[in-house]
Amino acid sequence: MRDAYHEELDGLSDRLVEMTRLVRSAMARATTALLDADLRLAEEVISSDEQVNKIDLEIEQVVFDLMARQQPVAGDLRTVVTALRMSGDLERMGDLAVHIAKTARRRHPESAIPPELQATVLEMGQIAERMIAKAGSVIASQDVELGLELDADDDAMDRLHRKLFDQLLSPGWKYGVEPAVDITLAGRFFERYADHAVHVAEDVVYLVTGHRPEEILDKP
Repeated sequence: MRDAYHEELDGLSDRLVEMTRLVRSAMARATTALLDADLRLAEEVISSDEQVNKIDLEIEQVVFDLMARQQPVAGDLRTVVTALRMSGDLERMGDLAVHIAKTARRRHPESAIPPELQATVLEMGQIAERMIAKAGSVIASQDVELGLELDADDDAMDRLHRKLFDQLLSPGWKYGVEPAVDITLAGRFFERYADHAVHVAEDVVYLVTGHRPEEILDKP
């Protein structure tokens, strides 16, 4: 019985890593759809979100079942609680990729991103992919040092988000209000996606150490 119990605990990590793979793929395709006005890719991102939602529900069911049957304590309790939190963050990351894909679909056949902003948005998409790939590695390896690195990646995303906003507010903006709204929202979706990746890594740090990252970094 205990072997089966620990297999179920290990299975939570496997499901979470699979979610990171899915939401990374979704973000990669959503970014391309946004930049290239690729309607097919946008529709793929929207429809494939069901897979992410399905795993999120499976994790929730496993966690509630384990808590009811096994009454986990100490490290095992941290495992199931953080699994539930990480699953929620990853599910929302999938939703954010869908929002970007829907922006691409709404603006089709035109690209939602003007030529002078394409490099910035492309870099935001690349950072988002890099962060979720790193978060997946953190879940699989429980590498605390790697988990702490995501804060610096998030700073880079925040800088690009501010740069995008500054370009929208510049006197030279010539594309009108509706494109500005779409780009503002898209920038926010990338920024929030990165925030959730940080939350996932922070939860792994807490799972392994019992401390939040800020407690570790503040130690003399």
